[in-house]
Amino acid sequence: MRNTFLREGWWQVPTGPTNTICDVAGVKVGHATLQDEGACTGVTAVFPHEGDLYRRPVPAAASILNGFGKSLGLIQLMELGEIETPILLTNTFGVPACATALIRQAIAANPAIGRKAATVNPLVMECNDGQVNDIQALHVNEALAGEALSNAGNAFEQGTVGAGSGMKTFGFSGGVGSASRAIDLKEGAHFRLGALVLSNFGQRADMRVFGDAVAQRVVEATEEEDKGSIIIILATDAPMDSRQLRRLCQRGGAALGRLGSYFGHQSGDIAVAFSTTNVFERDTADTHEVLRLCESRMNAFFKAAVEATEEAILNALWHSKPRRGYDGGLLPSFRETISGHMKGHARPA
Repeated sequence: MRNTFLREGWWQVPTGPTNTICDVAGVKVGHATLQDEGACTGVTAVFPHEGDLYRRPVPAAASILNGFGKSLGLIQLMELGEIETPILLTNTFGVPACATALIRQAIAANPAIGRKAATVNPLVMECNDGQVNDIQALHVNEALAGEALSNAGNAFEQGTVGAGSGMKTFGFSGGVGSASRAIDLKEGAHFRLGALVLSNFGQRADMRVFGDAVAQRVVEATEEEDKGSIIIILATDAPMDSRQLRRLCQRGGAALGRLGSYFGHQSGDIAVAFSTTNVFERDTADTHEVLRLCESRMNAFFKAAVEATEEAILNALWHSKPRRGYDGGLLPSFRETISGHMKGHARPA
C-alpha cells in the first residue's frame, strides 16, 4: 500500500513507488508483534540486503542526537563504518534477547565466527514502550526476534506493529513509520532514499504538523515532559561512504525540529544510515574500486532525508491504533482524535 502524507506545497521531493524504505532495492522489513495480558510489544527487523551481511557488510554511519539509550552495536558501527547483521528494533529490555538472536543467526551461516573468524557485531536499537507494555516482564525473547527476521519482505505494516506496538508519540499512539524519496541529480543520475522510524518521542504541547500546533487546538496538553526516544534508519542506493552517511544521519535532527521536538533530556534520539552500493565480499582482495557520490550533490539527499523522516513519523502516527496500557491508561489514536482538524486537509493517500 502506498502512503503519502499530503499537504499541497509542503513536500518538495517526489516519493518512491511505495513511499517506504523498501523502495531502496534489496531492503526488506519484517515485524513480530506480541499482544497479550500485560504485553504490547514486539520486534522489527530491517535487512540492508538479502545476502550474508557478515560476509558482505554495507557502508554505514550513525549519529547520536541525544544519547539516553541502551542500543547495542553502535560503537563498532561508528568505528568501522559498516553494518554486518540485520538491524533489530525493540523495547529497551528486549535488546539482549535480540542481540543473541542475531549472533545465533550469524553463527549458523558462518560457523567460524568467534573461533577462527572475527566475532560478529549485532545491531539492536530500542525505545521504551513501558507506558503500554509491562516491560519488567521481559516479553521479548529470541523466538520473537527470529519471527521478525523470518517475516521480512518488501511490504510491511506501519503504526502500532512490531517494535512499534506500544510506543507513544506526542501523547498519541506512536509506532513504526516509513517514507521514501526519489532523487534526480542534474547530470542524470537517479537514486532513492528511504526512511524508517521507531517513533516514541515528543510532548503534545510541542507538536507541529505542517507548522500547525493542531494538538493544542484540539486536545488539552496534560502529559508529562518529553521522556521518549526515536530511532531513525535511512537507506540509500547512492554510493556514499561512511563520512557522507554520517552527514546524512545528522539531518534527522532537522526533521524532528520541524515536528516540534527539542531532544528532551531523557530522549534517546539515534539515526543510522547505510548505502546498498559498494558492498564487497569481506577479506577477498587488498583493494576495491568504488564509486562515490560527488560532495556537491549532498544537498539533494539532505533535503530528501529531512522530508522522508518527517513523513515517516507522520505515517507512524496516522496508522497507529489506540493502545490501552497494562495499568489501564489509554494512548489515543492521532487519526481518530485530531486529523480532521488539520489545516490543508492533510492525510495519507
